[in-house]
Amino acid sequence: MAKSISKAELVELVSEKTNLTKKDIKIIVDAFFEQMQQSLKKGIKVQLTGFGTFEVRRRKAKVGVLPGTTDPLKIPAKKFPTFKASKALKDTVK
Repeated sequence: MAKSISKAELVELVSEKTNLTKKDIKIIVDAFFEQMQQSLKKGIKVQLTGFGTFEVRRRKAKVGVLPGTTDPLKIPAKKFPTFKASKALKDTVK
């Protein structure tokens, strides 16, 4: 089973690798994620060469069926974030 890394653990790992303080790395990581969120919120695609692309996609409204019945159910349109890994990242995790 794959282990996950928390933001605090990520900050610690980057701090060890760069010899910068955890406080400085936390500021950088927080600013990075905040800027990514703001860009996506504005509909701007975020491309990180060698890593992947984050973007917002739209799903059209549609009519579905309630489970266990034949009653129609209106499913509203929505936007959702997506991520597509780059070839370099895919090759790294093979």
